[in-house]
Order: sequence, then structure tokens, then C-alpha cells
Amino acid sequence: MTELSKREYDLEERTAKFAESIIALASKIIKNAITLPLISQIVRAGTSVGANYCEANGASSKKDFKNKIYICKKEIQETKYWLRIIANADKNVSEESRKIWKEAQELTLIFAKIISTMEKKQ
Repeated sequence: MTELSKREYDLEERTAKFAESIIALASKIIKNAITLPLISQIVRAGTSVGANYCEANGASSKKDFKNKIYICKKEIQETKYWLRIIANADKNVSEESRKIWKEAQELTLIFAKIISTMEKKQ
């Protein structure tokens, strides 16, 4: 496996790139009374996914790991919500929002799979 391939499957790297894409999107959104709170929400939710995944990797127990993964899944689902709202609030970033939403959906499925795998082992 090449170094690039390893990074593609590295969930820490993938969630960091996701956070970077959220920040890039947020910087392009037109700033007004409606969008400013949306920007704040999406940046908090979208960047917390990777932070929580890093915490999961340093978990002190299986229970702690599972809890952090649940938080990752919750935060990525919240991010998908804000992406939808932003796509409608600022048509200039609609296409980019939809593209990032697709990555968020893939991450949702990954976290759901991790959770279901852990539950099967119990």
C-alpha cells in the first residue's frame, strides 16, 4: 500500500481533511444575520468529529472508545443538518455543501459500522 493509499484509509487523516473542508466552506459563506449563526454551528460540529475521533483513539477503555465513537456519529449527523441548511441559505456554496455532505454521509456510515461491530462483540 502506498503512503497516499494509507492516508486515504486513515480515519484520523480523513476526519482532519473533513474539518479543513468545513472551514474552507465556512470562509466562503456570505456573512449576514442569518448565516453567521449557521457558520458558527457548522464549524463547531464539523471540526469536533475529528477531535472526538482522536480522543477515541486515546480512550482508556472499550466503553470510553465506544462513547467517543457515538459522539463522532452524533456530530457528523449534526454537520449534515447544517450543510443542508447552509446550502439553502447561501446558493453560492450549495454545490460545495452538497459535495461535503456526501463525505459526511460516508463518515456516518463508517462510524455506524464501527459501533455495530463493537456491539456484535459484546
